[in-house]
Amino acid sequence: MREILSDLVAEQQHLDQFLQTLRVRQWPLPTAAKGWSIQDTVSHLAYTEALAAEVIEQGEARLKAEKIVDIDEWTMRGVMLGRGRRYQEIIEWWRFGRADVVEALSRMTASQRIPWLHGEMSARSFGSVRLMETWAHGLDVKAAILGRIVPLPEPPEEDEDPDPVADTSRLRHIASLGQRTLPFAFEQAGEEFPASGIRVEVMGPLYAGWRFGPEDTDQVIKGMAGDWCRLVTHRQSLEETGLKAVGEYAEKALELARAY
Repeated sequence: MREILSDLVAEQQHLDQFLQTLRVRQWPLPTAAKGWSIQDTVSHLAYTEALAAEVIEQGEARLKAEKIVDIDEWTMRGVMLGRGRRYQEIIEWWRFGRADVVEALSRMTASQRIPWLHGEMSARSFGSVRLMETWAHGLDVKAAILGRIVPLPEPPEEDEDPDPVADTSRLRHIASLGQRTLPFAFEQAGEEFPASGIRVEVMGPLYAGWRFGPEDTDQVIKGMAGDWCRLVTHRQSLEETGLKAVGEYAEKALELARAY
């Protein structure tokens, strides 16, 4: 758990630091999520973290009490609670919620189960989901300011600030999650998942090679980790990436992939 929690906290702090650079007039700016501003996005993160902490502590009963029937309706709850509040309050709300989640997860083993929106998952996977949410919504926030969600073609010079959307080694958790959720993606689409499974082979920052899934399958997805992570979080279309597939099921996976 130490590794995923360390990366989760780092990703949250990275977004927090970016938010500190915003001016008051920028918080209402629209994001790519239809109808959501930057403040709405952070409100959603804050609400979700607060609920996640309570679910870890109270279990299935707390999740049932939330009475989630429609996911879209549920995601709007946090957004609506944040509207009309000062942005400083929203940041503090998010900080308290995420700290509670990390503290609760730190007392669990990696394999302990936690109920969540689409069923139970391990504590380790739960941490990966929280990291994925932070990163993906962080891209939305940054795009509203920078106008892009992909890194600059050339890295900044040593005396320049780092690129806010640059890929980091923390993407490994999201890339792995994207591969592990492929059976769920196929099920949601009413498609048959191959018995041999699907492997994902991607290159992360600093030419790190990451491989997830069975070694003996002939169904393989290849490309850059940043492309794969943006695809499975629906931040880029397949046509906007350089991802390639070997095998019929792998090709279908590129159409259906989703990390949530």
